[in-house]
Amino acid sequence: MMKPVRHLVSMSDFSEEEINGLIDLARKLRVEWRSGIPRHTLASKTLAMVFEKPSLRTRVTFESGMTQLGGHAIYLAPGDIQIGKREPVADVARNLSRWVQGIMARTYSHDTVAGLAEHAAVPVINALSDLEHPCQALALAMAIRDRRELRGTHVVFVGDGNNVAHSIMLLCAITGMRFTISCPAGYEPSEVIREKCRELRGTCAIVDEPETAVRDADVIYTDVWASMGQEAETETRRAAFSRYQVNEALLRSAPEHAVVSHCLPAHRGEEITSEVLDSARCIAFDEAENRLHVQKAVLLFLLGGESVGD
Repeated sequence: MMKPVRHLVSMSDFSEEEINGLIDLARKLRVEWRSGIPRHTLASKTLAMVFEKPSLRTRVTFESGMTQLGGHAIYLAPGDIQIGKREPVADVARNLSRWVQGIMARTYSHDTVAGLAEHAAVPVINALSDLEHPCQALALAMAIRDRRELRGTHVVFVGDGNNVAHSIMLLCAITGMRFTISCPAGYEPSEVIREKCRELRGTCAIVDEPETAVRDADVIYTDVWASMGQEAETETRRAAFSRYQVNEALLRSAPEHAVVSHCLPAHRGEEITSEVLDSARCIAFDEAENRLHVQKAVLLFLLGGESVGD
């Protein structure tokens, strides 16, 4: 009997054991990559990369990752298929399933990724939607595991309750980390995600004052105040978030061991200062590198049948 197709649409699609297993595999892959040891498990396999939004990290890490694993990736630009416009999402999923072994999607609407997964006969990976960014959360988890155990770690998100915050919230709930967000009223995380966290027995503390929020933080995280698609709100958001900048003054309220991260790209001088982003306390570029390794682990798990978390 064939196993059901697994997807990574939401961070909640993976268990704590699977997340830790993926990180173990990603760390092994990192050692192999740095040592020049080849691994061609995905030879003759193809990943379709569906992009509605541009990206540096997502395209390079998935495309390089497939190449390093012996496979091939096809970049489908926004104008190539116009998913949901020229052709329904379901039909795109059915067609791609006849030609490739996996689909990666970076979309505006989470419904598009969910629709691809619903109708595809091959694994679908959410490489960013308006609701979640699970690959980024996994890269953060790997960066944390390089320094300490996940369980018991306190992650404090300073800024907008956006897609990255949502996936980190779920990651924390699944793996036993504490999650706090400091944001202005009206920019809190989605109630749908907060309810999911409660179902997973996680917590989501919302604190108005960032100085109070980071007081016992182990990890301080931030992201841009206006994401792609929110450009019309830029000035409104800049005013709303002006006191939620991650800077040296804020770090003086945090423990000395606390580290800082950002999913990148960063708007230096807005949500984070260059002084902090370029400091020894910042792990954002470690996390960015981890996108390559952890996504390779996800590809091996979903497309290559690699066991994790057993």
